[in-house]
Amino acid sequence: LVIETLREVDPTRKCYRMVGGILVERTVKEVLPALESNREQISKIIETLSQQLQSKGRELNEFREKHNIRLVGEDDPRQPPKEGAEGAKGGSTGVLVS
Repeated sequence: LVIETLREVDPTRKCYRMVGGILVERTVKEVLPALESNREQISKIIETLSQQLQSKGRELNEFREKHNIRLVGEDDPRQPPKEGAEGAKGGSTGVLVS
């Protein structure tokens, strides 16, 4: 937003920029290239971080599969599904009727 605004402004106009906690006076033509390079660097960093996140996610899944780690409430795909209410009807329910 700042870059778009500064492109429409006279290059010799004063502009203030925070550098290391200190507000310095510069011109638009001095500040604009620095802002554009910062934006490009931030885009590159975001891209590399997203790639690292994806690779760590894959590593985590491989580790979980290798060591058979499951989260609480997560079903084990190797075990047969548990019998529901239908399977319990055939067995003893523990109720004594006289």
